[in-house]
Amino acid sequence: MEKCNGVVVASAIFNDHDKIRQPKGLGSETLRTVCFFMFIDDATHRVLASHNILAGERGEAGTVGAWRVARLVAGAGGDHRLPYENPAMNGVIVKYLLHRLFPNARFSVWVDAKMQLTVDPLLLVHSFVAGKGADMAVSKHPFNLHTMEEAIATARWRKWGDVDAIRAQMETYCRNGLQPWSPIKLPYPSDVPDTAIIIRRHGLASDLFSCLLFNELEAFNPRDQLAFAYVRDQMSPKVIMNMFDVEVFEHIAVEYRHNLKRGNGGAGGKQGITRMASSGDIAGSSCERYLLKMWGETTK
Repeated sequence: MEKCNGVVVASAIFNDHDKIRQPKGLGSETLRTVCFFMFIDDATHRVLASHNILAGERGEAGTVGAWRVARLVAGAGGDHRLPYENPAMNGVIVKYLLHRLFPNARFSVWVDAKMQLTVDPLLLVHSFVAGKGADMAVSKHPFNLHTMEEAIATARWRKWGDVDAIRAQMETYCRNGLQPWSPIKLPYPSDVPDTAIIIRRHGLASDLFSCLLFNELEAFNPRDQLAFAYVRDQMSPKVIMNMFDVEVFEHIAVEYRHNLKRGNGGAGGKQGITRMASSGDIAGSSCERYLLKMWGETTK
């Protein structure tokens, strides 16, 4: 990993949540000059080994197409536990600490395992970051503009099970200055990204943003879209961020479904009815002013 001194493309699969998908549209020299790393845990390795995609239980690494597969194995004393019990949080380590895992890389492209790249990563780095003078690039969310809209959707659709914790997180951010998106935040065109693909120039600004965001995810939950604008807006000097349109995102990658799990009571299980909030529900909340601004009920 320390030998990757140019561009690294990274992804991760934990708890057999996705399939390994091969990137398309690679140039003739890309495989020779770009590092492709896929991080997996024991649960994923067992499934891949059972299908003869990887070596048996003793194999800790291998190659599947373009990807070099790195198996995360036991810690000291034979402890097979990863740093976090939640597989999504273990994925966050790779997603936001790539500059520490690959200390000599100049650029990185994070790809969620549900995504399949269809454009050469060297072209992505040049088009979205290097050619724009940006520290990082990420797509705008296709629907949500404000952080609170994403928080409401996360609670409504049970993307994170502890709804009270989401409310506490948003209350904390509102008390510490989080504001809804408005033109005053330009050139940032949105407060909500789609972080399935993140293109970064490794340097002071993007490294600091990634570390600060990781701290928020560890403190609250791995739903990175909820902490994104809070961290970004608090930074000084500002991180130079290219937030491109979702139509562009759809031309550089294809999205697939996660692996289906039997008896999954999480996001795929039956959901209760979640009542939508109104302006009458928020009196006394630290997010009252935020929500009134978002709903256009005040100009103060």
